[in-house]
Amino acid sequence: MSEYVNDTLKAILNRKSVRHFSSQEVTKEQLNELVKAGMAAPTTLNCQPWEFIVVTDKEMLSEFAYSLQFGKMIDNAKAAIVVCTDTQKASEKHYDYAIIDASLASENILIAAESMGLGAAWVAVHPKEVAVNYIREKLNIPETIIPLNVIPIGYPTGQDYVKDKYNADVIHWEKW
Repeated sequence: MSEYVNDTLKAILNRKSVRHFSSQEVTKEQLNELVKAGMAAPTTLNCQPWEFIVVTDKEMLSEFAYSLQFGKMIDNAKAAIVVCTDTQKASEKHYDYAIIDASLASENILIAAESMGLGAAWVAVHPKEVAVNYIREKLNIPETIIPLNVIPIGYPTGQDYVKDKYNADVIHWEKW
């Protein structure tokens, strides 16, 4: 990528799915900053229906890697943040708002990780019922809370690269 207008655009445009992590540890303070960034996301009528579970236990991370489709990289991560949503806290208790709101929090975490020199990826849990039930059981999550995704966190090895996803063909000016 070339020059950036500011650090925010740099973090957004350099964000990538990191699947290869070094052995360098991630601190509790860094993980807290990532969750704090997640909580800065917009929500419908400011309902903030999200819940976050920070996992640092190596055995549990390995179990997630083995059990979640497309989650093999979790085994090499130093931590993971499980982003959940509480539909009871959503605006007018609308399930879709709760999903959207917590998804926005997830994206903030991914961008914040990039800005901090960390690597992260999105591993979907919801709407796969088997994955939702697995994570819910492993982390003792109440039935009213939906685990949406697992975000593995660590320092990137440099093996993962930015994908230029810009496509002018999907931009419509004024009308379709």
